[in-house]
Amino acid sequence: MLGFIFKWRDLDGERGSNEHGKIKQILGLKTVHLLAAFTMVYVGAEVTIGGWIVTFIQTVRGGGASSGYISSGFFGGLMAGRLVLLWVNQKVSSIGLELGDRIAMFLYTAIAIGLELIVWFVPSLIGGAVAVSFVGFVLGPMYPILMSYAGRVLPRWLLAGCIGWIASLGQTGSAVLPFITGAVANKAGISTLQPMVVGMLVSMLGLWALVPNIPRRVD
Repeated sequence: MLGFIFKWRDLDGERGSNEHGKIKQILGLKTVHLLAAFTMVYVGAEVTIGGWIVTFIQTVRGGGASSGYISSGFFGGLMAGRLVLLWVNQKVSSIGLELGDRIAMFLYTAIAIGLELIVWFVPSLIGGAVAVSFVGFVLGPMYPILMSYAGRVLPRWLLAGCIGWIASLGQTGSAVLPFITGAVANKAGISTLQPMVVGMLVSMLGLWALVPNIPRRVD
């Protein structure tokens, strides 16, 4: 996959650079692998929630045919979160209260975990629907924040390839984690959805904690 990414492009704009050497440099970066692993779990959790929440609501909470709107609320929350929370982060920073990318990711993930616990333990159809929408809301800005963080901490001459690797792992997560969730639900019941999603979100916290807190890169 990386070979395909680099086949036709010279990432640092210098002729005669060693493409194999660049791939080797990317594969040797601890930070890019941690960011890729985080993205894989994040995108996987996002698709898992959006794909399985309707089945959970109908089976466990006794929701009717209109339960499909809950999935729409989740994806609507994702869109709204990317529009609103990124703007809020910028406004907070503009008045001197720095809400760094690292802190924002910890904060949003912790809120998402709390909301998922509400969906898991509170037997309320309406409450669960609202909580799912807000889960989407706080998950929304994470992908742009992650890409912004990657652009600041990864080497400029390897950035395009690093972003490609991170995004590719994210798409892998969107296929693998919902499949695993479905396989487990087929054996143990759809009630396993919430503990699995909470596990994914906790894994995101752990992976983000492992990402080095590197100062802003000066190009």
